[in-house]
Amino acid sequence: MARKNLIGISEELAPGTQPTSPSSSARPLEGFVPPPRAATPIGGITKSLSNITSTMERAQGLERQLAEGQTIIDLDPAILDSSFVSDRLAIDETGLSQLIEQIRENGQQVPILVRPHPEAKGRYQVAYGHRRLAAVRVLGLKVRAVVRDLTDDQLVVSQGQENNSRTNLSYIERALFASRLEERAFTRDVIMSALGVDKAALSKMLSAVKQVPLNLIEAIGPAREVGRRRWMEFAEKLDHAKAISILKLLASDEARAKSSEERFQLAADELFKKDLKTSTRQNDRLAEAWVPTDKSVSVTLTKTAKRATIAVEAKDGPEFAEFITSQLESLYEAFRNVGKKVTGD
Repeated sequence: MARKNLIGISEELAPGTQPTSPSSSARPLEGFVPPPRAATPIGGITKSLSNITSTMERAQGLERQLAEGQTIIDLDPAILDSSFVSDRLAIDETGLSQLIEQIRENGQQVPILVRPHPEAKGRYQVAYGHRRLAAVRVLGLKVRAVVRDLTDDQLVVSQGQENNSRTNLSYIERALFASRLEERAFTRDVIMSALGVDKAALSKMLSAVKQVPLNLIEAIGPAREVGRRRWMEFAEKLDHAKAISILKLLASDEARAKSSEERFQLAADELFKKDLKTSTRQNDRLAEAWVPTDKSVSVTLTKTAKRATIAVEAKDGPEFAEFITSQLESLYEAFRNVGKKVTGD
């Protein structure tokens, strides 16, 4: 026997009828919850309806993008903040100018990755894409971005891995990034994942940054052509006195006008230059040095009571040594003539 309808409305359908369902146009927006219908003064009804309509229109616009497979949205650069940890010493102006022209001609082809700012409501924080953001700011455009909820760990891993695959961060910039992550108490596993390195490589990166003062690294710059080996040699040799000397050298207008790679070479030359005192005792040997005014070559004479050795160093050293060898006969003749004049023979 059929259960009695307690409110007097039949639950049975007429023969041949189908259950009705809301049309697709009436489907509620995902994530949108209409506000409760509280009693509202008559004067506020228009304003409330306007706010609801505006909210629904924004939600419908976002839903259309998602329905069409567009997970990329346009954001105002004014509401975007940089990542909480920097991975660059400076943005290369030449490279940025080229990127600006590419976006001007072809639009922004690759979106940036952002997350809702964890501390500022209504703002976003960039995981990667800082150069693209800088370029669209210059052009006065909105930036195309993918928005994801990211933890701090996920953000720095995404930031590091994207930079490893897309940009030409130098060795020292990567080492600085690792050091900054360690200072913020990220685990070694997270740092290794962000940089794509193993424990040994990470230890060397952190060691280099600890041995070279930050102000000296900044004075040299990213030095993109200088790799791990040269930075490690530089760090191992550096001491406090040499660091001060190099900083003074790099503070000159002439040094600042040079490229970052040239400034590294200036610093390395200053660090590794030999003490060319004209007369020093080394292992009971007397060493004398000669350097021309242009400092293009150096000649060191090391002698004992019965033996003398001449060493020619620097870029032109081998050629200069060959020239001396070709002139040995005339040089020896000149030497003999000087000896005759002194003795009166």
